[in-house]
Amino acid sequence: MLNKYARAFFTRVLTPFAAFLLRRGVSPDAVTLIGTAGVMAGALVFFPRGEFFWGTIVITLFVFSDLIDGNMARQAGTSSPWGAFLDSTLDRVADGAIFGGFALWYAGEGDNNILCAVSIFCLASGQVVSYTKARGEAIGLPVAVNGLIERAERLVISLVAAGVAGLHAFGVPGVDVLLPIALWIVAIGSAVTLGQRVVTVRRESAEAAAAAGAAAQSETEAT
Repeated sequence: MLNKYARAFFTRVLTPFAAFLLRRGVSPDAVTLIGTAGVMAGALVFFPRGEFFWGTIVITLFVFSDLIDGNMARQAGTSSPWGAFLDSTLDRVADGAIFGGFALWYAGEGDNNILCAVSIFCLASGQVVSYTKARGEAIGLPVAVNGLIERAERLVISLVAAGVAGLHAFGVPGVDVLLPIALWIVAIGSAVTLGQRVVTVRRESAEAAAAAGAAAQSETEAT
């Protein structure tokens, strides 16, 4: 839900900037690569040291590349399967870096094995949630469900919580509890979303098999 409406809003806002980059000869693929590198740097340099505020600021500056590169490709008329593949693949890399950064913090100075495990679960479940939809569509099923928490929700919940929790380093009391809460929400929501997509694929697969059987039966009767 958030992915649908936020994407439409920011696409309109970022269209002039995308046009500016095209006029300067920047390619959509370059924006994709630079954006992913920036997100990874923000997550893996700042988060493992507990600098959640500055890490979130850096990540936020680069995460909009996910909207800009596609906008540029559409404006230039160069949208292609390769661009979609690269964008989707590097999205998984960026997500892995974010939750990997959280896991490194809790495995080190954060000293909380449970939250380290929750962070790893968020990383893995996010990848699998995306995979279930892609794999279902690859075998010809519509996978007509989005689920409780998609990528946009995962990022917004975790990054907003991390950024606010990072204010604890500036003397704001009590905000450091927000990140653990957010990680639990993302973990549970991702598990629910995974279940929703698996159930949907199972149902659509059964419906497709039944339709194919009925079509074969009709053809047999006709002959």
